[in-house]
Amino acid sequence: MLNVALPTLAVDLNASTGELQWIVDAYLVTFAALLLPAGVFGDRLGRKKLLVAGLAAFGVASAVAMLADTTGWLIAGRALMGAGAALIMPLSTSILPSIFPAGERAKAIAVWTAGMAVGLPLGPIVGGYLLDHFWWGSIFLINLPAVAIALVAVVLLVPESRDPASPRLDVPGTLLSVTGLAALVYGVIQAPVDGWGSAGVLIPLVVGLVLLTAFVRVEMRSGTPMMDLSLFRDRVFLWGSIAASLVSLGMMGVLFVVPLYLQAVQGFDAMGTGLRITPMILGLMLGGFAGERLLKKATLRPIMTAGLLLLTAGLALGAILPGEYAYTAAWLTVAGAGVGLTMVPAMDGVLAMLPEHRTGMGTGVLQSLRQTGGAFGVAGLGSLLSAVYAGNLPDSAPEGVRDSVAAAVHVPEFAAAGRDAFAAAMDAVLWTCGAAALLSAVLVAVFMRGTSAKEAGESAHELAGTA
Repeated sequence: MLNVALPTLAVDLNASTGELQWIVDAYLVTFAALLLPAGVFGDRLGRKKLLVAGLAAFGVASAVAMLADTTGWLIAGRALMGAGAALIMPLSTSILPSIFPAGERAKAIAVWTAGMAVGLPLGPIVGGYLLDHFWWGSIFLINLPAVAIALVAVVLLVPESRDPASPRLDVPGTLLSVTGLAALVYGVIQAPVDGWGSAGVLIPLVVGLVLLTAFVRVEMRSGTPMMDLSLFRDRVFLWGSIAASLVSLGMMGVLFVVPLYLQAVQGFDAMGTGLRITPMILGLMLGGFAGERLLKKATLRPIMTAGLLLLTAGLALGAILPGEYAYTAAWLTVAGAGVGLTMVPAMDGVLAMLPEHRTGMGTGVLQSLRQTGGAFGVAGLGSLLSAVYAGNLPDSAPEGVRDSVAAAVHVPEFAAAGRDAFAAAMDAVLWTCGAAALLSAVLVAVFMRGTSAKEAGESAHELAGTA
């Protein structure tokens, strides 16, 4: 819903492109940074207990965002929403292996994935309807009854599970990962404003890299690491996580630019934009369904490679030729199918190879890498979008036009130039995402061992024996 609302927020809150990025990234940064400790805490304190806490935090944060009257308050509410979601996402996944036996786990993961897939098309459609009939805060108001229903369902239906032997919270590792990631994303977001060579960009980038390097060193020496680096010795976990992260980068980049393109360049309203994003989501569901079926007949490597190549093709089609909406819908469908065909097998393979006592930590690592990829997708690709957009505008364009295409289309003498500049900027984003998907396809094809779900499960037993 938020992606559809970005053009509305740009006008109603007078938000610049950088502020729009922070409205998205505030959620993603806290989400990605807190996923690892959330998984470890869930293993030790109880997954159901923390799942309830996460839902409650998400509800409170939605109320804060709904009532916000400035971009600052909205960003704060989004950050708190990310913290709540950081508890919800890994714990809802790690509960599955503890409840379902191996023979039913694949079905449980498929249902869990289908739940996420159903939510994706509902977001832009419901968000578009709300934006057309109510004020923008209604996209957060609708979270409140959903949270209430989820809380009741979890309390009544989900059994408690925990691993008392799980490691305690790694405080140094947590602080290093949170601050390092925040510094990196801040530097990337500020780049189009201050310039890549400015101190305001270089300092946070260098600080972020130093802190994350220190995080890795601390985890390697810790007796109770927050991120068990031995998981990356398994090539299924390593390349499955990398592929999922790069796919998340591409998907978040597309979902950031396409709503703006549909509204500002092609002239659709918010509801129409939401409906016209659904081809990508439908493609994702079809690709995920095909991936689940193919896992019974083939190993992970060829399936994931095919999905990444399909995603590359869809993004390239979107960048090569401009077109009316029918053409846009076609390449969105192809790209979505590539995302589904890659993501579902990758997650299934990674979860299958995790021993039961590491499900919280392992899913936390996987989701953290995915969401970090998404955060950098919005931050880095948003910076690229801003730079190319501004670079293609006439020198006489005023500051408001340079800040956002949503503002440019309301200035008659610069509306056409703004649309052309944004189309060029979106092409640059799609080419970049396509290059990342193609690189990932090559890496998976070359380095990932051919592994079936059964073999991944045997790998889990091997890891359990070395823990």
